Amino acid sequence: MSKFKRNLVTTALPYANGPVHIGHLAGVYVPADIYVRYLRKKGEEVAFIGGSDEHGVPITIKAQKEGVTPQDIVDRYHKIIKDSFAELGISFDIYSRTSSKTHHELSSAFFKKLYDEGKFIEKTSMQFYDEKAGQFLADRYIIGTCPRCGNERAYGDQCEACGTSLNATDLINPVSAITGNKPELKETKHWYLPLDQYEGWLKEWILEEHKEWKPNVYGQCKSWLDSGLQPRAVTRDLDWGVPVPVEGAEGKVLYVWFDAPIGYISATKDLTPEWEKYWKDPETRMIHFIGKDNIVFHCIIFPAMLKAEGSYILPDNVPANEFLNLEGDKISTSRNWAVWLHEYLVDFPGKQDVLRYVLTANAPETKDNDFTWKDFQTRNNSELVAIYGNFINRTLVLTQKYFDNIVPERGELTDYDREVLAEIPRIIERVEKSLDTFHFRDALKEAMNLARLGNKYLADTEPWKVIKTDEARVKTILNICLQISANLSTLMEPFMPFSSRKLREFMNIDAIEWSKMGDGVIQAGHELGQAGLLFDKIEDDVIQAQVDKLLATKKANEMASATAAPAKENINYDDFMKMDIRVGKIIAAEKVAKTKKLMKLTVDTGIDQRTIVSGIAEHYAPEEVIGRQVSVLVNLEPKPLKGIVSQGMILMAENVDGTLSFVTPDKEVKPGSEIR
Repeated sequence: MSKFKRNLVTTALPYANGPVHIGHLAGVYVPADIYVRYLRKKGEEVAFIGGSDEHGVPITIKAQKEGVTPQDIVDRYHKIIKDSFAELGISFDIYSRTSSKTHHELSSAFFKKLYDEGKFIEKTSMQFYDEKAGQFLADRYIIGTCPRCGNERAYGDQCEACGTSLNATDLINPVSAITGNKPELKETKHWYLPLDQYEGWLKEWILEEHKEWKPNVYGQCKSWLDSGLQPRAVTRDLDWGVPVPVEGAEGKVLYVWFDAPIGYISATKDLTPEWEKYWKDPETRMIHFIGKDNIVFHCIIFPAMLKAEGSYILPDNVPANEFLNLEGDKISTSRNWAVWLHEYLVDFPGKQDVLRYVLTANAPETKDNDFTWKDFQTRNNSELVAIYGNFINRTLVLTQKYFDNIVPERGELTDYDREVLAEIPRIIERVEKSLDTFHFRDALKEAMNLARLGNKYLADTEPWKVIKTDEARVKTILNICLQISANLSTLMEPFMPFSSRKLREFMNIDAIEWSKMGDGVIQAGHELGQAGLLFDKIEDDVIQAQVDKLLATKKANEMASATAAPAKENINYDDFMKMDIRVGKIIAAEKVAKTKKLMKLTVDTGIDQRTIVSGIAEHYAPEEVIGRQVSVLVNLEPKPLKGIVSQGMILMAENVDGTLSFVTPDKEVKPGSEIR
């Protein structure tokens, strides 16, 4: 029996400067939804809170790049994120946004209460200022060379190449990302939350009272606390965000880390006029689902804010996951190296549960894990289709075939039957234990064990053979299989709600309460619905299309980051003048036999018609090049290639990806025209 009356479950607020990807889903939103659906199935009261984080520098940078307002950016991506979450079945009670009127009012009031009670300290510091732009520069508006790894595109808060946390003043040769100018240090005043004053309380609250937290969460908190906490700014110089509600703070807003978690409170306030019972009643259990990059904010900083305010409850657990990588590489929004949820939903219609299943089965709960499209296909075809779907389909089809789609009466049970039926509540208990302790990967594995149990039972009892000699025995077998199937419709629902609904339609049953699972959940004489396939096989070409999309992204990234080769040593003018480069016209072309790269060309140079062998066959077909005007080095010493004497060289431009393009005049000129 729970010691709490109700549950408040929050999820990290995604930045509304882009869509969400599978890393976000695996780390935060799928596990949170599984847990909430589980609590609801058990009949517990839950408020499931989500929303978009619509303040902060990444949004202003995105707006500046696109030449639109920050509001345009957040309006666009808030809708994309909210709609894609809903389509994936993330069952928020509210999905709000931090640009709302309620949020601005509540954040201002929260700050003002702490300000009036003297909970902040004022500090004047030197901060980079861009004279040309006329503004102080937030950390992400400063770019320079990382002092640790030498990356020339490090930001003022972090180097994404080596992962080092930085201060803007650590950068070598810092420049403004707005104008490219070298910024100057200028004095500015800000308000700070003195975290060091809460260090003793935090050590007791976390390290002594919450040893049950996941090791990665507890360990990161301990590391921070052992290192000693420092005051942290709660305001910054920016014009996008919640204005600081005190005199003398013009041009300043609440720091996004300060106002974003208050978004959980404002969203709850928008959800219900009884919002305070979720936030101020100690009989409410608050749980934050976050990624590991948010552990410190939700376990140390936000609790310190709540403690300072004085009237709010504190989180009971913060089950953070590690990161999910993609095809062996770190997911990166800036490099477009991601599987975006809204695109997945278009490319894989009706397969929301497949993604939910794969991300849970491969969840990065204790360490970073890797998502690959091949594993996605294998788990769908070998597990969802071949195990779960196969068991359901065989059970329903055999019942339809032998007993006119009516649940048959159960006869005398064998020891094996009793063993199988006894295993059902044991599996349910193991699933519950794993869900209660936030081990979602183990919980799903146990739930799938019920489908495996059913599959093995069918294979062992072979009703398709027994029907020839003992119909009564087949009735018992299929009755037990239908009990397992009905239980699966509830046991699997937190993980895969769409297929659970489909399964109930196949069986023509209502939703079964969690506490009612076990034997006897479907009665003899009940008429089943129309059977179908619970899951479809995913073919190789569908997966290859996704792999090709990623390969194209990788190629584009390589080209974008490539730099030109350094210049070769200088030559004198006389050496250059020795080269005779003319415009020629290709009049015949054919591939050189037994080679991949070589093509034999006949070129009209204006001087003569000559044979030139060129390594362009992997880039052009012979019929594509005939009639083209090209640049030809006509006084290159002849050279035999594969038995053909080549009398010159066609000049080509080689792109960073190795592709070749002709160097050609922009309009038709007479063959033989000199290139100087």
